[in-house]
Amino acid sequence: MAHEVETRKKTQAEFEYAKRKREEEMRGQVATFALMIFLTLVAFTAVAADFSAYYVVPTILLLAAVQVGLQLYYFMHAKEKGHGTPIFFFYGGLLIAFTILITFVTIIWI
Repeated sequence: MAHEVETRKKTQAEFEYAKRKREEEMRGQVATFALMIFLTLVAFTAVAADFSAYYVVPTILLLAAVQVGLQLYYFMHAKEKGHGTPIFFFYGGLLIAFTILITFVTIIWI
């Protein structure tokens, strides 16, 4: 009742290709992480500089939206193949949430 597991040894070219792809992905993740740290520092600086709330709040919301996008694509691997359905529902939810937000803002301000 032993299960036979077929193993295949990678060639040197396949190994080098996989290694290069992992290095590129790691470089992208480190660069994205550094960018997110920079965006966080910009948000803290805007608050610490005692700018007007009319400037700080939209700036922080914009930086937060950028960081969510970066985290989704780089750290949750949404840019890879096979993630089309979850991304479709994510963007659909964002569209509905944005529509509701704009609707309420319009009702309140007008």
